[in-house]
Amino acid sequence: MADPEMAERRRGARILIYSHDSFGLGHLRRCREIAHALVEADAEASVLILSGSPIIGSFDFRSRVDFVRIPGVIKLRNGEYTSLTLPLAVEDTLSLRGSIIKHTADVFDPDLFIVDKEPLGLRGEVTPTLGLMNQRGVPCVLGLRDVMDDPEMLAHEWERKHVLPALSQYYDDIWIYGLPQICEPLAGLDLPPSAAKRISYTGYLRRPAAAAPQPLYLEKIAEPYVLVTVGGGGDGEAIVDWVLSAYETDRSIPHPALIVLGPFMSSEQQADFMARVNRLDQVEALTFHPQVESLMQRAVGVVCMGGYNTFCEVLSFDKRALMIPRTEPRLEQHMRAARAQDLGLVRMLEAGQKEHDRSPKTMATALKGLPHQSRPIERVIPGLLDGSDNVVRLAEQCLARGRRPQLATAGTRG
Repeated sequence: MADPEMAERRRGARILIYSHDSFGLGHLRRCREIAHALVEADAEASVLILSGSPIIGSFDFRSRVDFVRIPGVIKLRNGEYTSLTLPLAVEDTLSLRGSIIKHTADVFDPDLFIVDKEPLGLRGEVTPTLGLMNQRGVPCVLGLRDVMDDPEMLAHEWERKHVLPALSQYYDDIWIYGLPQICEPLAGLDLPPSAAKRISYTGYLRRPAAAAPQPLYLEKIAEPYVLVTVGGGGDGEAIVDWVLSAYETDRSIPHPALIVLGPFMSSEQQADFMARVNRLDQVEALTFHPQVESLMQRAVGVVCMGGYNTFCEVLSFDKRALMIPRTEPRLEQHMRAARAQDLGLVRMLEAGQKEHDRSPKTMATALKGLPHQSRPIERVIPGLLDGSDNVVRLAEQCLARGRRPQLATAGTRG
C-alpha cells in the first residue's frame, strides 16, 4: 500500500501565504517576491497567496504562483476599520474574509503556511486557519519585516492582541527578513523561550533584474533620471509636493525626475500633481507602474519614503538613495532609514510635520548632491542580500520535517 505522506510529497509542495493588507503595496510585494523565490527553487512547488489588495491582479506572477483575493478593508485615521468597497458592516466583512481564508486553506491543503506580519491576522481572522493547520500538523511560519515599530508600542499592541501565547501555540518558526545589526524587531518583548529560539534572520530579499522589462515611453525627459517613488502613494503626498517645489524654484537641478504617484493616492491629489508636472520640462509622472524595479534600474538615484520593499530594491540595484521616512502611524520607516544612514547605505532627509519644514532649497540641494553619494555596495555587510536564498533554505527544512502527527498545544513545541 502506498505511503500517504510520500504521495503528498510527489504532488509537489504546496505553500500558502497570507497577507492581511488592503492598502499600500508593501506586504503584497514582499509576499510576491517570496513566492517567486520558492517556485524558482523547486520546479514542483506551487504557491497560493491570500491577499486583500484591490490591485493584486495588476501584477505579473510566475507559473505556479496564484492568488485568492479576499474582500478588502481599510483602516481609518481614528484606528477603526471599514469595508473597502462592499456595503457591509466591517464585522461582516471580517467574518467573510475569515471564512474564505479557512476554506481556501482547507481545500488547498498546504504543506507549509506562511503568515506575513500579523501573527493572528487582521482582528484575529487567521486564528481558525492556524488551528486547522495545527490539527493537520502543517508547519506554520510567521514572517516579519526587519523593523516593526517602536518596541514599546509593539509590546502594547501585541499584548492587546494576545500575540505572545499564540507564537508558542501555533508557530514552528519566525523568519525576520533582515539583519540584527540593522534592527532586532522583537527586542524588548517578553518572548516565550520556545518562540525566541525559533527566530531566524534571513537577510534582505534581493530583487532580481526584470527578465522582460516593460517598455518605458518618456514624453519630456530622458535617462538618466531621478526616480521618485512613494509606494502605494496613500501617504506620500508631502514628498511629491516637496520634490515638485524644488524643480519649480530651481531650474539648475542637473537630472530630471520621474515620479510614480502610486495607485492609492487620491484622484484629486493625482490631478493636482499632474497639473504641476505638466508645467515643468524636467519632470514626468506616472500614476502606477507594475515593474518599479525596471524603473529603478534606469535611475541615477532614488527619492523614496523608506519602506521595506524600496529599501530592498535600493540595495539590490546598488542605487544612491535619499530616504524621507514617514513617522505616522508607525516609526518603522524612520527607524530603518536612520539605521541605514548610520551604516552609510543611504542618506535620510526628514520632512517635518509642517509645510514650512519642507524648504524647496533644501530639497534642491539634496537632489543636486544625490548623484555624488556613495553607493550601498561600498559598505561591506555580510549576508545583507541573502534573504531569498535563506527563505528557500528554511522552507525546505520545514517541508523536509513533514507534518506533525497531532495537534500541538501551547508551549509544547520543541
